[in-house]
Amino acid sequence: MPVAGLGTRFLPATKAMAKEMLPVVDKPLIQYAVEEARAAGIEQFCFISGRGKTAIVEHFDVAYELERTLAERGKQAELDALRAQAVQPGAIATVRQQVPMGLGHAIWCARAFVGDDPFAILLPDDLMMCDVSCTAQLAEAYRETGGNVVAIEEVPRERVNRYGVLDIEKDMGRLVSVKGLVEKPPVDQAPSNLTIIGRYVLMPEVIGHLAKMEKGAGGEVQLTDSMAKLIGQQPFHGVRYEGRRFDCGDKAGFLEAQVAFALKRPDLAPAMQAILRRYA
Repeated sequence: MPVAGLGTRFLPATKAMAKEMLPVVDKPLIQYAVEEARAAGIEQFCFISGRGKTAIVEHFDVAYELERTLAERGKQAELDALRAQAVQPGAIATVRQQVPMGLGHAIWCARAFVGDDPFAILLPDDLMMCDVSCTAQLAEAYRETGGNVVAIEEVPRERVNRYGVLDIEKDMGRLVSVKGLVEKPPVDQAPSNLTIIGRYVLMPEVIGHLAKMEKGAGGEVQLTDSMAKLIGQQPFHGVRYEGRRFDCGDKAGFLEAQVAFALKRPDLAPAMQAILRRYA
């Protein structure tokens, strides 16, 4: 989970607070990502962090004093909520990305954690609302196809220059076989409007390509460029996931997520509906 970004689009809120700790309703973005991964059976997590991001790890630590105080005050629901987020001792590792050189560089920083195993990447900025964990959907597709699997969605043609875009070999509905990838292409040169979102299951061989530190779009080491080099060597598929994505790296997307997640909560939906009616 790459969490080294500065969160400049949310300043001044992120001046002293990691953007991944911004809450949607009552849980920070990073907790949603960890819960999604756990729902897919993942048990080991690596946060690729930067300076000032220690609160992310602290969030998943045991807060003995807080838990004792809640127990003494009979706040069992709050205590249960804290304990539900706990992960097994030793399940979280962190590595430091000292220089912001792009997503590909961030993933390369976790090379010792990845080792020789297939691994999942979750970008916490992309908050998923799915009945079945989006990462679990990718894992299921991986069991069917092997190789590399990415979550995809269609976007309006005029927005393809913001994403990694698929060059499609065969469209099978839920699954799409991929013959090429282009990172942030000009609108008139995009091979399709099927784009990669922040969920991946990749083979460890991608690390070897990232290690070359070849710079792509924006002068950064792009993950998409190294993934493209796996095509033809290993199976590569896109998955049309079932669910909704909220771009919480964008203020409007973050605000929409607050509304959508509140409306799914039985304890909050009536109040949120009343608030929305007041502003209709």
